[in-house]
Amino acid sequence: AQLPLIVMFHGLEGSSASHYAQAFADFAASRGAAFAVAHFRGCGGELNRGPRAYHSGDFQEIDWILRRFRSVHRGPVLAVGVSLGGNAVMRWAGEMGSSANAVVSAVASVSAPLDLAAGGHAIGTGFNRLVYTRMFLNSMRPKALRKYAQHPGLFDRDALMRAQDLYAFDNVFTAPLHGFRDTEDYWRRASAKPHLPCIDVPALVVNARNDPFVPAWSLPGPKEVSDRVTLWQPAGGGHVGFPQGRPPGNVWAMPQTVGDWLLRQGH
Repeated sequence: AQLPLIVMFHGLEGSSASHYAQAFADFAASRGAAFAVAHFRGCGGELNRGPRAYHSGDFQEIDWILRRFRSVHRGPVLAVGVSLGGNAVMRWAGEMGSSANAVVSAVASVSAPLDLAAGGHAIGTGFNRLVYTRMFLNSMRPKALRKYAQHPGLFDRDALMRAQDLYAFDNVFTAPLHGFRDTEDYWRRASAKPHLPCIDVPALVVNARNDPFVPAWSLPGPKEVSDRVTLWQPAGGGHVGFPQGRPPGNVWAMPQTVGDWLLRQGH
């Protein structure tokens, strides 16, 4: 039998160095599976050359990458997306419908903000805004300015420098660069949630009900997904955490549960 290949798509400003990518790599090695992390443009240590970056609904990018893996790998291909990457993977699966089966054996998302407006408002308020918004902007703003140096006039540089939250950043940079009118248009068209009923490949959608970035009220219910979609919504786990035992906790539980589910679909 050919080895299964697990392809991971990371979260906002994540990479193969992210804790969840390392934990999944260890899991894959323990199960004798191949593993790859697909870096979104600009997240692999060098800037891409085109006048675009990456976004939550970038299903064309997911499609190209998965088909590329499918063309060179003999065994089953299994896709897992974390946070932003999870929304993009589910957006892809919904867009492809039954044709996804020719590319992958199964897909999974972990802590994905499937309703981007709900997630966007959650990250823009209170403690999240104080801590996480600043952390993301400290990483995203310098990259945007390097993109501007490559492509002068690509966006409104002064407005980007004034952006104090992700909503404003996406309005100036992410939305117009990728063909959306503004942040609201981006959130509406890139969200995977409305496309979950169209998924026709085995799919696992994991969201903790106490995720600070993804409000529990915005999570899909059983009537909002196709019968190929399995929803797992534990009470605890936070955002891409799911630690077990005493603090700082063991981050193995999530990769093991999600990974084993994916591998079962691949057999």
